[in-house]
Amino acid sequence: MNATNVAGTSAYASRRFTTIGPPAAPVLVAPLAAAQNQPTNLTLSWLASSGADTYRLQLSANSDFSAPVFNDSTITGLSQPITGLTVGTTYYWRVNAKNVAGTSAYASRNFTTIVAALDPPILSLPPDLDTVIVTNPTLSWLASTGATTYRLQVDSTSAAFGNLVFNDSTITGLLQPVSGLINGKTYFWRVNAKNSGGTSAYSTTWQFTVAPLPPPPVSLLGSASTYGIMATSAITSTGNSIINGDVSLDPGTSMTGFPPAIVNGTIHINDTQSAQARADLLVAYNDLKNLPPGTTISAGADLGALYPLGIPPGTYTSGSTMLVSTNLVLDAGGNANAVWVFQIGSSLTTGANVTLANSAQAKNVYWVPTLDATVGVGTTFHGTIVSGRDVTAVTGAIINGRILAGATTAGTIALQAAVVTVPAP
Repeated sequence: MNATNVAGTSAYASRRFTTIGPPAAPVLVAPLAAAQNQPTNLTLSWLASSGADTYRLQLSANSDFSAPVFNDSTITGLSQPITGLTVGTTYYWRVNAKNVAGTSAYASRNFTTIVAALDPPILSLPPDLDTVIVTNPTLSWLASTGATTYRLQVDSTSAAFGNLVFNDSTITGLLQPVSGLINGKTYFWRVNAKNSGGTSAYSTTWQFTVAPLPPPPVSLLGSASTYGIMATSAITSTGNSIINGDVSLDPGTSMTGFPPAIVNGTIHINDTQSAQARADLLVAYNDLKNLPPGTTISAGADLGALYPLGIPPGTYTSGSTMLVSTNLVLDAGGNANAVWVFQIGSSLTTGANVTLANSAQAKNVYWVPTLDATVGVGTTFHGTIVSGRDVTAVTGAIINGRILAGATTAGTIALQAAVVTVPAP
């Protein structure tokens, strides 16, 4: 540039400049285009762009970048760590290379799905092949990285998991109580860890066996074991009842209907033997009631309908009434020492047969209602009733066992042409 005054005198000053073109578009490196199974914490990277001074990295959950989850225009390096992305989401990213003149060039890409890495869960308790002594165990496992929920499956037959007794896919913790398992049965279990993107991974399969209920000692009923019927208030019979065993009434003096009812045994009323039998009855009642609770039976449930193929040995516990409205088979599975204990919070009512199968024995079956029991018209019944209060055996009932009434409250027995036979020891 030349500056000139009015006299024509001038002075020069000069300088030069070079025009700068736009930088080259950046080349994106990682992750690859449309790459899947990326972790939720990753590093985005690109190659240097000729002429670029800084880079703007934009990351969005939509393709028009209107909802950015990352937006930084001051990056001077060639990579950027990103954390906390959402599992199961498609993300779009682009890099704008910019020079000092403000000229820029974009390159964009997307990675289709971000799925956190998922390890199979590791089972914890109970140990594989362990025998659990309770029918309500708590199963537990270790956390699986990336998992948001777990599915616990328990099968009563095999590792094929075709006969599930427990199946819950919404567990968010690392343990789960499982109730209602059967004494003496082997169970298989596994856990499937799943993240919010739908990816899942199964644990190995473990198994455990619920310990069979040990048979009560021979002395469980003590001297009460020889009695077909026992009451602590009164005994009545209408019709031709038959008692194949001893009879005890203590305290009380009211025993009516004998004859025509027949006792093929010894009758004890308020004597030394009846007093001892009454004491032993209370001990047996408390022992049976204090056994650990077993398979839960809901109030008023029909055992025959719940177990149409037969009920296996074990302890069955109801906080209220228990019914046998459909024929019920006690299936020992070939074990002559198999034991059943029915803990009943209120009363027992039967209107159908209770029979034995596969080596089951009446002497090993105990029905323990807190209040009363009623054996239905013309039905066959197996087991010993140890009731807190009254027992009624309706017309034509056949009891292969015992009726021991009034363990805790003055109890009566009312027979209507019923037959009671004490089982062999």
